[in-house]
Amino acid sequence: MARTSPLSTPLCALLGCEVPILLAGMGGVARWELAAAVANAGGFAQLGMVREDPALIATEVRALQAATDRPFAVNVIPSATEPGLLDRQIGTCLDLGVGTFSFFWDVVPEVVRRAKAAGAQVIHQVGTPDAARMAEDAGADALIAQGVEAGGHIHGETGMLQLVETVVRAASVPVVASGGIASGAGLVAALAAGAQGVQCGTAFLATTESFAHDYHKTRVTGARAQDTLRTDIFVLNWPAHAAVRVIGNSVTQPLGFHLMGHDPDALPREVIADEGGRPILRYSTDSPLRITTGDLEAMALFAGQGVDAINDIPPAAERLHRIVAEAEAILNGFRARA
Repeated sequence: MARTSPLSTPLCALLGCEVPILLAGMGGVARWELAAAVANAGGFAQLGMVREDPALIATEVRALQAATDRPFAVNVIPSATEPGLLDRQIGTCLDLGVGTFSFFWDVVPEVVRRAKAAGAQVIHQVGTPDAARMAEDAGADALIAQGVEAGGHIHGETGMLQLVETVVRAASVPVVASGGIASGAGLVAALAAGAQGVQCGTAFLATTESFAHDYHKTRVTGARAQDTLRTDIFVLNWPAHAAVRVIGNSVTQPLGFHLMGHDPDALPREVIADEGGRPILRYSTDSPLRITTGDLEAMALFAGQGVDAINDIPPAAERLHRIVAEAEAILNGFRARA
């Protein structure tokens, strides 16, 4: 985008992007190719490096730096990562000149302070007003308020718009809305609630550059909002009682109304797939990637409630431009009626 978008907010100046649309740091899915496509189209990209080996992080960061001169963040999960690995992850990023980190799940103040002390910016995704206060107190430069409509891991129980309004009233840093946003209408609604931008995950999962498996992308394009559900059955490899939003499948169907309350220690360990030589267990939080083989249908097919707006698998830049064009058209319509 060569022009300045009328959607631009102070968040854009903070992050160095042209439009206030963030690529969610989806673990496994948001690799360098997708991140570069979003960044070069004017959005802000986050590399999804959850619990990844520092060598892979280095490879991904270098590839992204070669593919774009735009700023980006690396997303890791401090509270769900072994401390030694987390230390190496952050050290690798700092050595490579990563200027922004994005964190999720429980707020770990010392990790935020470490990044800030090194001169990096910190974005923290939260699911409650209390977590938002903790993240800001720890030094976060921006907050992502994630509503229960979001795909993947969900760390709260409140709808996106209500949570955004509440967090915005208390926060002194920019707030980004996340949860079921996949259209220009969703972007406009989030801005109206006080957010300075939106984070999109599912919308970018179903793009050509995404590292998600084609099966996962196709399931997203064929799903409706009511086909998604919130459950903690896909809990292996993550803290207990961690809820996710997925497309219903053969694992969730037998649960009936008992979607929550599953003890990971009571779940059997059964290999159902392979990810580049790494065995994938039934009930794990792994979603199918390009390199995954096996029973893909039984894996965690992450998707948010915005799936109704996702009907094809275009390049990421096209997806972003559609969202921007729709949002601008809505705003122009408002002005014409004023």
